[in-house]
Amino acid sequence: MNLSRREAIVGAGALTLSAMTPADAQDKTVKKGKIKQGACLWCWTSRKVTLEQLCKAGAEMGLACIDLVKPEGWKVVRDHGLAVSTGLVGAGSIANGVNDKKHHDTILRAFEENIPKAAAEGVRNVIVMFGNRVPGMSDPEAIDNSIECLNKAKVIAEASKVTIVLEILNSKVDHAGYIGDNSAYCLKIIKAVNSSYVKYLYDIYHAQIMEGDVMRTIQKESQWIGHYHTGGNPGRAEIDETQELNYVAITKAVIKTGFAGYYAHEFIPKKADPIQSLRDAVALCDVEA
Repeated sequence: MNLSRREAIVGAGALTLSAMTPADAQDKTVKKGKIKQGACLWCWTSRKVTLEQLCKAGAEMGLACIDLVKPEGWKVVRDHGLAVSTGLVGAGSIANGVNDKKHHDTILRAFEENIPKAAAEGVRNVIVMFGNRVPGMSDPEAIDNSIECLNKAKVIAEASKVTIVLEILNSKVDHAGYIGDNSAYCLKIIKAVNSSYVKYLYDIYHAQIMEGDVMRTIQKESQWIGHYHTGGNPGRAEIDETQELNYVAITKAVIKTGFAGYYAHEFIPKKADPIQSLRDAVALCDVEA
């Protein structure tokens, strides 16, 4: 039977996991493995951890993926037996998103060029943003513009079976002016596009700042969520006893929805050992539903 390159990559990863001995599993931080955890690259590079170092540590602790990786890093991740959960392919930026028609051509060109490459490399998701508010543009107009762009983009995504994810970000602390700062706005667009390959990236840290009600949103809107990010609030620090979110309960809620995607840690380690901070987060979220 002929296999595509992507199927071969995914199959190789599965073989690696199946070949682990019980002793190997015991040495890993991940014991239960009910959710596929990962780490967002930029958070650890901000603490001078290289991609190579993060991949090595992640593989040793039992991570499934590294998140938000540019194409030049995809092979490094794969060589460590990990997946790239979300690829950065130059489809706009946080400020320049799908809400503004002047960015549509750039976004669509990036997808046309890079989504097939992502599929060939086994990259499951690529990201684009809702964008910053445009002076004089109403929310209904921004929503219509976003749907128009994503209806074109979904054709590319569906052909390659790569999911486009769009992220909620807070406009209160970190991203002033960002239009996709509440679930109602974000989900109105995702539901209208209505594709299995255009999903909501539910960032728990950002959602907590803007609206809270995290577990209810997860339970109610799970079919539209394609990816998760974690982070401690306040301060986007470790997801431990220093912050207000209960990540044990939240992770259990995600698992109960039957979520099969990736759950990537996107906090900036504040402690002296940033890899130990990741290890602690992974252990905390390695739960049964």
